[in-house]
Amino acid sequence: MSEAQSVRLSYEDGARAVELARESVESYVLQGQREQPGSMRDAFYARTGAFVRVTSTRGRGRLRGCAGAYRGKDQLGHAIVDAAIKASSGDSCGSEIEPPELPNLNISICVVCNHILTNDPLSDLELGTHGVAIDAGNQHAWMYPTIPVENGWTEEQFLTHACRKAGLSPLAWQDDDTMITLFEGQVFRERPDGGSVEELTN
Repeated sequence: MSEAQSVRLSYEDGARAVELARESVESYVLQGQREQPGSMRDAFYARTGAFVRVTSTRGRGRLRGCAGAYRGKDQLGHAIVDAAIKASSGDSCGSEIEPPELPNLNISICVVCNHILTNDPLSDLELGTHGVAIDAGNQHAWMYPTIPVENGWTEEQFLTHACRKAGLSPLAWQDDDTMITLFEGQVFRERPDGGSVEELTN
């Protein structure tokens, strides 16, 4: 078992993390600048991985950007800013987020609590708790913990979609030379109705 630096965010920390991600997206999209975390809450100094996911609130909720890493070398506050900027750029989903889109975006973050390299992903994977990272040669992809729940996928379907995202055979998760890492994290997001932040996983 390989663990990130142990961190559990309070609801207040999670709400601030989402707010920081939102500020970082807006600062990058509107001014092309990197938001500075400023005076951070204690939890934001932990060195752990984080992801930022940006979806449209229009139509079917198209994914507009998603970026981050389950391994954390930087302090959490800086990891959130960096992930938010990358999720806003054309490097993420092929098209950069434009200023008119900002009012119609939903932003969520996943703060990684730990990650496990598994040889038996079908048994170890807990839907709604674990995200998946796939590595095979130069091919790499990861998927957010909430995605299989949102789509009604089984464990096998989750692994299959992760492999496809990495450009691999759908059954590559069964190959001995494919590395599969399960990461567990807390997920906070802006409520779809524009209200306060909510925590999706515990």
